[in-house]
Amino acid sequence: MAEIIAQTKKFQKELNSGTSSLVLLSVLSRSKEPMYGYQIAKMLEESGPDIPMMKQGTLYPVLRSLEENGLLESIVEPSVSGPPRRYYKITSEGRTTLEEWLEIWKQTKKFVDAILKG
Repeated sequence: MAEIIAQTKKFQKELNSGTSSLVLLSVLSRSKEPMYGYQIAKMLEESGPDIPMMKQGTLYPVLRSLEENGLLESIVEPSVSGPPRRYYKITSEGRTTLEEWLEIWKQTKKFVDAILKG
């Protein structure tokens, strides 16, 4: 049983790593204003509270990676309650990439669903 649990956790981690960037780009593409990490995490939590797909510890490295690759940009602003906050917004390159990734996601989902249904 321990082996099954370990394999399930590994599968979930691998699946999440591929979809986290897609989800974050999608969230930021729909936001009218730049968002900070905790705000994004709370929104994701509220969207699917029964399915914790992305922990906060995963969120920040993915946001940084997306920014390093030019898909997001950020600004740091002082906060009235605590440390400064880094606000992220999607770039035009990020929007183009999101469109491409969405097509890949749709194709992958269609393929996997067809195979699983037999």
